[in-house]
Amino acid sequence: MAAAAAGRCGRDPCGAVCPLLTYLGVGYADYAVLAHVLPQPALRGSPWCPFHAAAFNLIVLLLLACHTRAVLADPGVVPLPGTAIDFSDLRSGAWRTPELNQEDWTVCDRCEAYRPPRAHHCRVCHRCVRRMDHHCPWINNCVGELNQKYFIQFLFYTGLASLYAAGLVLAAWLGPAGRSPAGMMAGGDISNNHVQTAHCIVLLLESLLFGAFVAVVFYDQVVSIIRDETPLEQLHNRGLKEMNREGLRPPKPKLVLLREVFGRGAWGRGGLWGWGQGSQCGSCLSPSLWPGFVLCWLFPWSCSPRPGPTYSPLPSRCV
Repeated sequence: MAAAAAGRCGRDPCGAVCPLLTYLGVGYADYAVLAHVLPQPALRGSPWCPFHAAAFNLIVLLLLACHTRAVLADPGVVPLPGTAIDFSDLRSGAWRTPELNQEDWTVCDRCEAYRPPRAHHCRVCHRCVRRMDHHCPWINNCVGELNQKYFIQFLFYTGLASLYAAGLVLAAWLGPAGRSPAGMMAGGDISNNHVQTAHCIVLLLESLLFGAFVAVVFYDQVVSIIRDETPLEQLHNRGLKEMNREGLRPPKPKLVLLREVFGRGAWGRGGLWGWGQGSQCGSCLSPSLWPGFVLCWLFPWSCSPRPGPTYSPLPSRCV
């Protein structure tokens, strides 16, 4: 997957710059919090100062782990056929497909291969991706069926880190020790105070900017999962509704849709650490599974078993 990521960098220069900006921004935020925010008088003498340092670095570590998984994971690329398939009739227009719904296999004229339902072709990766949401330059990869979980986790921890950093800056400024003249003098000489203030301002602006950005994308991703529609499918379904045509998928329970992306939240028969003893059917979920859900959905590892759809290499009937 590393070779595939390097190939995407060559095709998409923005995809090479955005991940670098991500790492630089996260690295600067961690440096500013440890070197210029926590040493502020309002936080330095608090017994919670070591906790804030450890908690913020834990969030940063999870953020980087989720981002790395989203970059390197296979988004659900549809494999190419081992032997060439003759689609000359399709390209010449002599063969016409019947009206298809969203659960039918289709043919990609760019990949010259069959693709399963809900797969779309990415112009950057030059491959079809199962349940493709979009191609994201921030991870230099498509967001698809197999890596959407890691992408959403990356957004969640980025927003959490932004909120945490902004809260620490405001606590350093608005705390009793930070507002008192004695506290200001305890911070060191005037030039050092100016440097700390400058870093705090930059960190606050960075946190507000990135926090607002990822909050919007995170909301869009969650809504897309709950509605069971990717942005590409929303445009297609809007056209079907306007023409009053059939072909829309029957609705699923929201929890089932979330499980298709994040996993069941239980490992093996007994669940995780003895949790997850309840029912795991596709349409219901007992309350005892919730602790496993929380752990599985928050950490960047694969949950097993995964209830996502499976596909045969080729359709069982003509498309």
